[in-house]
Amino acid sequence: MFTKKFWSRRDDILKAALIHDWLNGMRGGEKVLESFCDLYPDAPIFTLFYEPDCVSEKIRTRMVIPSVLQKFPLARRYYRHYLPLFPWAIRRFDLAGFDHVISISHCAAKGVRIPKGAVHICYCLTPMRYIWDKFDDYFGVGFSPEGAVMGLLRGKLRRWDVTTSAGVDFLVATSRHIAEKIRVYFARESEVIPPPVDAEYFSPAGAESSAEGFGPQADEEAQEPATPTCSPNEFFGRREGEYYLIVSALVPYKRVDVAVEAFRGRRERLFIAGSGPEEKKLRRNATDNVTFLGWVENDVLRELYRHCRALIFPQEEDFGIAPLEAMACGRPVVAYGRGGILDTVEEGRTGLFFREQTPESLRRALDSFQRDDFDPEVLRRHALKFTREHFTARWRAFLKEKALV
Repeated sequence: MFTKKFWSRRDDILKAALIHDWLNGMRGGEKVLESFCDLYPDAPIFTLFYEPDCVSEKIRTRMVIPSVLQKFPLARRYYRHYLPLFPWAIRRFDLAGFDHVISISHCAAKGVRIPKGAVHICYCLTPMRYIWDKFDDYFGVGFSPEGAVMGLLRGKLRRWDVTTSAGVDFLVATSRHIAEKIRVYFARESEVIPPPVDAEYFSPAGAESSAEGFGPQADEEAQEPATPTCSPNEFFGRREGEYYLIVSALVPYKRVDVAVEAFRGRRERLFIAGSGPEEKKLRRNATDNVTFLGWVENDVLRELYRHCRALIFPQEEDFGIAPLEAMACGRPVVAYGRGGILDTVEEGRTGLFFREQTPESLRRALDSFQRDDFDPEVLRRHALKFTREHFTARWRAFLKEKALV
């Protein structure tokens, strides 16, 4: 267990600790964590599970302390099966001596035990979706032993989620959508600070930049260190706007199946960048105009954004960084019009909404979509409202308002 003897500081500097649910891929939450690494350059990171090969160098070079669950059997691949133990494991961390604790939480991170006198700020990606509104997506389709167990534990985990939220000094939400969930589930108010997009890297063609990065990985299963399944050269020769694009972990609640079915019988192509446990099922149901690219490196991902007709976003998401990455590259979004996307897409200006989460509704949106209706410069300027610099400024303003600095 991590204790104070592993950490030293000058007495006049606040000691901060970062808490993250798990680190086994680079998804939206991990990109947010990178920004907190910049804000708190000396803070160690505590997490339930840690796979160094699956995260960025910025995270990998930090002091990362995994929980005792890291040593449990098959934890690398089947970590989600240990969900009932997450509350116990997260509270075993010893944070004695830290002044500020910042949890980046979509599951259990906010339940960490806080030392007396310390301030706990939770940057809430979402209340624990597995036990609230997304329970059926994860456990409710057909009978399974895991689903039966979770059905019995759901009430207890909900009570734990609510109880631990009361122990957080300040709650910060990623979007108005999440702020409303916090209000409903936790009976708490929260500040809204949108996550950042790396608009310096994700930029229109001709505005080159370099950065290490990873494409979307599965939200459900830890990934083996992957080899990219395609190279940028495969896409440079394609005519601009020839294909639509999805960038997503292939898990049930992302509803990639809606888009796969919507492209049945259409002439346009759909490229899907991402991996996850739903991939085999989606491939079986896909027609020849749907191409699965698997995990891709950021240089490929950037080119996919730059040259696509539009990004398709079929899920109800907590926030959604991929749409902003597409807009930063000058490309519009066709999105299901619910959730955090309402904070980032302006209908008719930066994208189109379809109102029902069905293939038919998406098809109607695609039929009405005209790429020339969207100005790449307008799209880019809109994305620049969500840069890392804006995120940092908003976070520091929040700390100042709450007298935490």
